[in-house]
Amino acid sequence: MLPLYSLARPLLFCLEAEKAHNLSIRALKNGLLPRISNEFDPILASEHFGIRFPNPIGLAAGYDKNAEVIPAISGLGFGFVEAGSITPRAQPGNPRPRIFRLAKDAAIINRLGFNNRGLEEAERNITAFAEKAIVGANLGANKDSPDRIDDYVRGMNRLAPLASYITVNISSPNTPGLRALQGKAVLDDLLGRLCEARNALTEDGVKHFPILLKIAPDLTDDDNADIAASVLAMEIEGLIISNTTITRPASLIDTQKAENGGLSGRPLRKISLGVLKEMYQATEGKILIVGVGGIETAADAYERIRAGASLIQLYSAMIYHGPYVAAKIALGLAQLLREDGFESINEAIGVDTPI
Repeated sequence: MLPLYSLARPLLFCLEAEKAHNLSIRALKNGLLPRISNEFDPILASEHFGIRFPNPIGLAAGYDKNAEVIPAISGLGFGFVEAGSITPRAQPGNPRPRIFRLAKDAAIINRLGFNNRGLEEAERNITAFAEKAIVGANLGANKDSPDRIDDYVRGMNRLAPLASYITVNISSPNTPGLRALQGKAVLDDLLGRLCEARNALTEDGVKHFPILLKIAPDLTDDDNADIAASVLAMEIEGLIISNTTITRPASLIDTQKAENGGLSGRPLRKISLGVLKEMYQATEGKILIVGVGGIETAADAYERIRAGASLIQLYSAMIYHGPYVAAKIALGLAQLLREDGFESINEAIGVDTPI
């Protein structure tokens, strides 16, 4: 934990979790956190989708739901930022309280339910900030939508011309029925319609953009095999592995462990890592993977890179280790790479996962 944050954390943890989150957004909006560079050691730089990433540590979706503080987040040391999840229409999400800190487990349970202010506000904010950072637009579907696939197409049509990449989030456990979109037939329909819409956009002059699919860690081996086959067949550029889990590991000791919702943080690390390895093998290393889930140290990030991830995301680690945790991880990751004789982060991708 960074020294100043070790003093501030007890005070923040006295606040209800969502109030503390909103306070942090206001602090970033008002420039209360000093900016640092996200350019660290050149060994961390890489290029994917024609985009140069200064370092591989990104902020996962869920923190900046409305793309309000993209430049400020980039100024905390993050190499890229993913905003959202963004639904076509604004929606309030599930009733509060809906975020729970499992401090004894270094974990979070949330059942937010895609609370956000909708496409129009996200479009305005990404338009204003997109040139100041690498920005992914994480898309969701409205809870009461009669056609959830159309929600993703609408979101992509609006935000793809502005964002660096698009993420299709069909793995949140907090919108009833959403995870059913990961089934083979409906997933093929979803990806097919998104690819058709992307082709139409590029024919109209929009620059080709990557589509990433964010998946759950709770799927069966057969489900994962089907997803791998679908993304390869549809030429989807990447997978984000993984979203939160609905399982509750036996190791949990915090009294709030029985709350409903998705579990993130340290207990998700081994679960997400296992799925990442499986999907790296299933896709034969042909699909870029973003590793997320329980990453809080440089060693965690390095483990995920060696397992097959090209990029990393985190969120819960900021809650427990402070706003500059990405910078600390990036510096440590560069050191680990050099200690093992690598000259580039790309050389380390997948070395521990045979294809």
